[in-house]
Amino acid sequence: MALFAQYRPGALELTITPDRGSTLNISNSDVKGCKVCTGSARSRQCNASLLLKENTPVSVEFDCSKPQDVFNVEIVKNIAFKIDFSNAGLRQINASDSCADRHSYTLRAFQATGDVAVGKYCKTGPISSAQILNRGSFSLDVPAGQKLQNGRFDVSVGEEIKSLAKITLTLPKGTSSAELLSPNYPDSFPDDDVMEWYFEIPDKHKTSVQFLQHRQPKCLKKDTAVEYHNRGRGALVLRLTDPQPEHNSGNFSLTLRNCEMDRRRAGSAGLSLNFKVVSSSISSPVLCKVDVSKMDGLALHIEKLRPASDCEMKINSVLTETITVTSNSDLSFQDCLPEDVRVTAARVIGCNQLKECPKTVNLSVPVRLPTCLPAPLSSVTWTLRPPEHSTVELISPSMYLKQCVPWLPCNDSVIIKLVEDDRSTVGHFCPQGAIQKVQIRTHNVSVTVSSTGDEALIYKNVLIAKMKEEISERYIFTVVPKRDTPVFLASPGWPVGMESYSTASWIISVPPKMDARLVFTNISQPKCSNRHTSIKIQRVGHLEEDYSRREDEEAESEITVSESFYFNMSNCRSERGRFSAVTKITLQKSKNLLLTIILSVVAALLVIFVIVLVVVCVVIRKKKKQLNHQVSIYNPNGTVFLPGQNGLPETRDDHSDHEYASIEDTLVYTHLLKKGREVGMYGEFDTYRPFTGHTDSTKPLFSKGQRCQRNAAVAEVITGGASTSRQAFEPWQTPGR
Repeated sequence: MALFAQYRPGALELTITPDRGSTLNISNSDVKGCKVCTGSARSRQCNASLLLKENTPVSVEFDCSKPQDVFNVEIVKNIAFKIDFSNAGLRQINASDSCADRHSYTLRAFQATGDVAVGKYCKTGPISSAQILNRGSFSLDVPAGQKLQNGRFDVSVGEEIKSLAKITLTLPKGTSSAELLSPNYPDSFPDDDVMEWYFEIPDKHKTSVQFLQHRQPKCLKKDTAVEYHNRGRGALVLRLTDPQPEHNSGNFSLTLRNCEMDRRRAGSAGLSLNFKVVSSSISSPVLCKVDVSKMDGLALHIEKLRPASDCEMKINSVLTETITVTSNSDLSFQDCLPEDVRVTAARVIGCNQLKECPKTVNLSVPVRLPTCLPAPLSSVTWTLRPPEHSTVELISPSMYLKQCVPWLPCNDSVIIKLVEDDRSTVGHFCPQGAIQKVQIRTHNVSVTVSSTGDEALIYKNVLIAKMKEEISERYIFTVVPKRDTPVFLASPGWPVGMESYSTASWIISVPPKMDARLVFTNISQPKCSNRHTSIKIQRVGHLEEDYSRREDEEAESEITVSESFYFNMSNCRSERGRFSAVTKITLQKSKNLLLTIILSVVAALLVIFVIVLVVVCVVIRKKKKQLNHQVSIYNPNGTVFLPGQNGLPETRDDHSDHEYASIEDTLVYTHLLKKGREVGMYGEFDTYRPFTGHTDSTKPLFSKGQRCQRNAAVAEVITGGASTSRQAFEPWQTPGR
């Protein structure tokens, strides 16, 4: 901003050149007072305010002698929003206080719910940078008549943050302190919002946090809390009423979280916090008391890593290089940094008989260890020792396990390692996978959960362990894949290989209407001296195998299975080489889905056809009921006649399925024989002889599907000469309806 001033009696004339991208706003709240003018002669304009945006010189004249007492000058520039104060630094003050040099800085955040005053600051202090989440402003306020001091601040885009604002403080060496206030202090912090302060602490210094004043609201949802994150230590969540951390070393962040406040009552208190951080060099021992009752039966191990460091560790006043805490103990640490020591925990769980073993054991990391320890908990190991001929079962209750392979490493904060009694590794796992259960037939297996990188071990619930009866295989894995998420399964001990004669099985669950596509991405086969290696796939509930290969057979690169299945690997006695494999399993829509749809449509049409057929049969049956007395009989005149209503009665049950090859005429047609004698057709010497010729009674005239066919009888009278007669009766076959 270029500015040249020229005084003349009764007026002040300025030539102003705004910086590119800047806006200059000169305003006067008193419209009847002094005015600001631009232009000359006829183009001269005078107003109570003036807004300049262009990067060109403008002559400005005030028509009063002391415009500084009337006008406010605001310079606005839109820039990226991380401001670096490392040259001089700032310190926070209360909004009602003022700075000694009368130059005060104000940081504001613009939110949809309203503007938030992040803080008011003066020059010279530990605050080295500030960043706003989205939009905000940083302003310098100088009173009238005060000479503007030179000051320069570096501006950059900054990192990604998730809080309202992030204030970074760099504490100097030696003893120092910084007092800080929550946004809008002493008024309430915004509803359901987050604020972060980050502290950079010199080496060999310890810090303590002290809450000077705080006010808590009544919450409708969630709770107010303070979170501490330390390099390698992880998160520590406390209430505002809890004792705050002391004697911490290393950089850390403090995050203030508000709840959804209940502001319905007039005068209801909001959230406000005034706290102090004190830093000093480490020159005296830090006392630390460990309560083992909060450690779920774990023993605590503290090991000094660098013998040349100045770190001194004591347990019950005894100087030592290694500390093992199994009971309540008093510890002390002097000049110990996080990189100087390693803190681990361990527990052994064993039994001699299954009935003596615990039913379930929760493998859980202690939620909170004393903050006075010089380093965070880095790993926890559980050693499980079941009786002989037993199995250790490990279940992931919520987040199933994922197996780590080099081309698909675990990106989680923890890693779980399974090791057998002979120190052979079963595999490395992490959360967010598809392996629900792991069963190992062994006498000794250790489960170690470790943090990755410099992060602290904060993963609470790891696994549930059970000791059960012996299984047939050496290892059994229960896998529940998710659609469109590939699952990589490595053989036990990969890439070293499976032990001789060992077997492993995976039980793979495949949902309905889905296929599992198996791709063998990495198979290594040995040369066997005894038996053969085997890779088999068999669907659950089926006797036949879908896939089977030995080491001397060419293996397929992929296979598709349409149902839940068993995937089995068994090793031989290797002469050289190793037996190992990595299998990729992906769920996809079943290819037989179209066929299923077609069959469903055909089945539906068949059902409709059967219904129509039944209706037709019912109609036909009703018609035949009206003619059930009409039966064809023998007419001596050579014609067929239909008897009237007094014709032949039904002699068979309508629902009978019996079939008759022949029926004696004397039992059914006796009245016809009698009538034949009366007309002279038969003599007294006529006798009945059964028909010995061929009959087709065993061949139904109608198929069994024609259940609606009415029972009928046909009689045939054959006369062979004057002295004998033969008759044969072939009834209609009537299947049961």
